[in-house]
Amino acid sequence: MLLDGDAWQRVLHGFERSSFRLETLSEYRVPQEADRIRSFLEGERLPEDYHSAWMDRVADHVARGRRVQRVHTLVQPLSTYLQFEFMYYGPHSRAGEDIRILDLTERPNPGLPDQDFYLFDDHRVVLMHYTPDGTQISRELLENPDVDLYRHYREIALNEAIPFAEYVKT
Repeated sequence: MLLDGDAWQRVLHGFERSSFRLETLSEYRVPQEADRIRSFLEGERLPEDYHSAWMDRVADHVARGRRVQRVHTLVQPLSTYLQFEFMYYGPHSRAGEDIRILDLTERPNPGLPDQDFYLFDDHRVVLMHYTPDGTQISRELLENPDVDLYRHYREIALNEAIPFAEYVKT
């Protein structure tokens, strides 16, 4: 089943225990980010007191005992988009999101798919579909997913990746 609008928001924020996202692309084309990316390219950075609705949602989930996790696989050099996205990872991590990086520049992929996905509460899988340039096509809630496989992917990703704060120190 394809998810959009309110249906997607209900799934994205309606989990009870855990939300895990695997990100695999070096660029995501999100129309709402176009102005911010232009400003980033012109040298603008987030203010020290940056705050967002996403941070509020993450903090609320964490306060309710829910895990919000993300692993982004990448290869060096970082794309401009990833440099831009990293600017947000710090504040999002401080809000409680467990963000990790799996750098595959000098190592083989440990068995992860090249498909972005979410795993919610260990049983709901949403595949994220993109065009080659990173434009999102759709979000697909799988009807009868092999949840053991996606749990396995999550465990590989979490075990092989390092926390964002540690990654940017290296």
